[in-house]
Order: sequence, then C-alpha cells, then structure tokens
Amino acid sequence: MPQKLFVGNLPHSVTDSELTDFETQAGFQAASAIVVRDKFTGQSRGFGFVELAEGQDMERAIQGLIGQTLNGRRLTVNEARPPRNDSQRSRHGGDGGSDSRGDRGGDRKRRF
Repeated sequence: MPQKLFVGNLPHSVTDSELTDFETQAGFQAASAIVVRDKFTGQSRGFGFVELAEGQDMERAIQGLIGQTLNGRRLTVNEARPPRNDSQRSRHGGDGGSDSRGDRGGDRKRRF
C-alpha cells in the first residue's frame, strides 16, 4: 500500500517537480509529488501530497522533514488521511439543508 505524506505551508511558487527535488535532497525517494492547486485560478493552495517510493519508512520521513524550510517557509508534515467520501462531505455544509439556526431561508418576518 502506498504511503502518502501531507506537506503543508508550501510556498505558493513551488511546483510538483520542486517538491520532488526537495524530498530527494532531504534523503527520501518520492514516487510522486503533487502540489494542490485551486481549480479556478490554478494557484497553489499551499499544500501538497508526496507518495513515498517503495521501501521508504514513513515515520523516518516525517521526522526528517518536519520543520525543514523550503524557500523560507517551515513545512508541516504528517501522514496523509484518506480522502473523504461524498457522504462525509455533505454533512459539513452546502447540502441545501437548514442552517445552524434551523432556518431554511426565505423571509424570516413572514406572518401566517
């Protein structure tokens, strides 16, 4: 099973290949590295994911990368969590249900 790392606080100028190169220079082999980008603007969202090459120790990689700086920014490194499925996303907003006050919208001053 592939081991993925979450890498946060990335400079917005960092590319996928620069993230891969950074991992290699730190002494770890990355099978892939992806900087997450905004789907509308294409600008980096400041975090990414690194899939470690076969045989790399995740805990050693996390400990070796935590606190490292890339272009002047101190990185946050954790084990990546699996993506949430659609049922988990809908619980956290945007599903057309009532808001936190129990109001479904419309004119709140309407009298019956």
